Amino acid sequence: MIARFIKYTLQFKLPAGTSRGILQTKDTYFLIIENKGKTGIGECAMFKGLSIDDRPDYEEKLQWVCDSLSNNDFMVLHKLTEFPSIQFGIEQAIISLGSSNKFDLYPSEFTRGKSSILINGLIWMGDEDFMLKQVEEKIAKGFKTIKLKIGALDFEKEIKILQSIRDKYTSEKIEIRLDANGAFTADNALDKLKQLAKFQIHSIEQPIKPKQWEAMALLCEKSPIPIALDEELIGVFNYQDKIKLLEILKPQFLILKPSLLGGVSGCNQWIQLCANQQIGWWITSALESNIGLNAIAQYTFNLGISLPQGLGTGGLFINNFESPLTVENGYLKYDYSISWNVNL
Repeated sequence: MIARFIKYTLQFKLPAGTSRGILQTKDTYFLIIENKGKTGIGECAMFKGLSIDDRPDYEEKLQWVCDSLSNNDFMVLHKLTEFPSIQFGIEQAIISLGSSNKFDLYPSEFTRGKSSILINGLIWMGDEDFMLKQVEEKIAKGFKTIKLKIGALDFEKEIKILQSIRDKYTSEKIEIRLDANGAFTADNALDKLKQLAKFQIHSIEQPIKPKQWEAMALLCEKSPIPIALDEELIGVFNYQDKIKLLEILKPQFLILKPSLLGGVSGCNQWIQLCANQQIGWWITSALESNIGLNAIAQYTFNLGISLPQGLGTGGLFINNFESPLTVENGYLKYDYSISWNVNL
């Protein structure tokens, strides 16, 4: 068995604006395992500035993983708690290696092209005209749920954008999710949430920065808009710590990103805890290429989901890999008339 990794730089079609800055490119890594003429591939999608495993020794750790796998040591997965994106990459690569089709990881009605996944349309930050143009484009493409990144513009401008949307589209026509990426402060968040509530918002992700438990618990209790935790979950590895977080903060939703939370095994643990405490959740990609997105979508479909998922990021990049993943009328589908084109 031979294992190796390749670094790959994804290039955005348009600059992607978030409250953490403008993204032009995103580095990712592919773990490739070859054995007896078969190949398995997984994506280790570390996210600079966000992932807990954004560390100087990341590539060194990947090389250690490759050396270990090449020596048939498959226990490496349990030694990578602090490297959740690598955990997910290994999960993908091993399942891929054992599959008859290396891209068919979790066979289902989705991978057979007979069913699809309802997703939200992502609206990137920018000036008012740019954001409203994106909204119109998503609605024209059949999306019923849109997710707006907020927190980078003047708040009054963001209010104006939401007012413009609601002037044209009622909550019955279009569901609005917001993602603040921690842009509000503990002092002003509740007031801003009260102002936003008049636009019939489904939920808001991470209104304040993580690790402010007292303030976040108060928001989850008092906010007129349901709170979804995202960054708050990053770096919480211990099972008892996860229970403690949910019991103290009492959020309405969790946003689960396999590349940030330890892959399938990490997300499954959060999902079980959500069931125990009656907390909603949905799965979101973290700007992976189509290789990682494919794995996340297949895993997500088999969870029996009902809410719109955050899996519409495959079309963001100039140099993504051609794949059967397509978006049509607000759904992610698997179109077998399109072949995978991956040369690594």
